[in-house]
Amino acid sequence: SEIDQALISEGCYIDNNSRITTSVVGIRTTIRANARISRSVLLGADYYEEGTGDIPLGIGKNTVLDRVIVDKNARIGDDVTLVNERNIQHADGDGYYIRSGIIIVPKNGVVKPGTIV
Repeated sequence: SEIDQALISEGCYIDNNSRITTSVVGIRTTIRANARISRSVLLGADYYEEGTGDIPLGIGKNTVLDRVIVDKNARIGDDVTLVNERNIQHADGDGYYIRSGIIIVPKNGVVKPGTIV
């Protein structure tokens, strides 16, 4: 994994080949393989998850986040792209919101695998 100009809290699990730049990663955050996170704030989790379920706690494999705020205990599935390339200022999506051009995943929010913004 590669970390550049990022603050990583204790208790995080960052899988192989992930890239984190200009971001803050909160306590107990799980970031799975090949994730790309830039200019984002991940608030972490209140607990470690024992069972994985359909969409495990944290950031899924092959996920891309740019200018995203992810609140605590959020679940972002595999192959998700949350990048506001169209510069949308205000929108409500399935498991996320856009406010002032910033994508927000709320506390306990779930973004389904394959979601592209």
